[in-house]
Amino acid sequence: MKPAAGRIKKPAYGAIILLWLIAPLFIGKYWTDVLNNVAIYALLGLSLNIILGYGGMFHMGHAAFYAIGAYTTAIINTAWGVPVLWLMPLAGLAAGLFALVVARPIIHLRGDYLLIVTIGMVEIVRIALINNVFDITGGANGIFGISSPTVFGFRINGIVAPAHYFYLVTAFLAITIVLFYLLENSRFGRALKFLCSDEVAAEGSGINTAGYKLAAFVIGAVWAGMTGTLYASKMGFISPESFSFWESVVMFMIVILGGSGNIAGVLLGAALIIGLPEIFQGLQQYRLLIFGLALMIMMIFRPQGILPPKPRSYPIDKLEKNEVSL
Repeated sequence: MKPAAGRIKKPAYGAIILLWLIAPLFIGKYWTDVLNNVAIYALLGLSLNIILGYGGMFHMGHAAFYAIGAYTTAIINTAWGVPVLWLMPLAGLAAGLFALVVARPIIHLRGDYLLIVTIGMVEIVRIALINNVFDITGGANGIFGISSPTVFGFRINGIVAPAHYFYLVTAFLAITIVLFYLLENSRFGRALKFLCSDEVAAEGSGINTAGYKLAAFVIGAVWAGMTGTLYASKMGFISPESFSFWESVVMFMIVILGGSGNIAGVLLGAALIIGLPEIFQGLQQYRLLIFGLALMIMMIFRPQGILPPKPRSYPIDKLEKNEVSL
């Protein structure tokens, strides 16, 4: 017989999903746009969760991958008119290749050292964009005139009709959740969690820790790059200021506050960090102070986040029968 908590969870999740899907029918354009931002940051949080939550790597430069994906889309779309949704895989590929190049020499770093290097990485990318590198990034003014996405011949303008864009980004979010859930429960995901909890023991067990960490870095970067395409097509223009160090801080807080290593926790973190300040707009000037206090309180009283991942259990009888794999 299933425990009571398990019987309650499924209807609760179903109700939340239903409310999310019908919300644009009852709220105005402004709040629908807020939901769009929550969904975009949920995607960024989930991509960072692969690196931070599963891989245990303190990465504070995720905005660099987000920027590379957005700029790849903007440059090719405005120069050659390629539809933005066609450019999503290319944006992910560009961000993934960049991650592969920069992460390879630093992947052996741990804790604070990796954190500092990744902070430098995002600043280098931002300064390169401001200085109009290769004369294609538009400098401080950015790039204007990015097309809206088109689905079956229907143009989706994220500013004029945020409800239409809402269902596009929700579809991508749903696909991401399913894929990341499968990845979390795959052999690759279990190996990542193992090395996150004890890297020395994982290495002693024969796991190629450097290879797994590099793969996690690249997967997270690819997803952040593709999310950059969604952002660029929603806004119609991008500038370096949209990809500052602060963006990396927000993504980091979403994962830490919600629950590092837990998909539901990351979604909750995105709703709290992006959605809640819109409700308390009168306190906007105290935003940084409130975020800082929230992080301090979480680190002291609940460092695992609001919704931490549940430890995986392996029944002894099933292990003896080889019905589950570690």
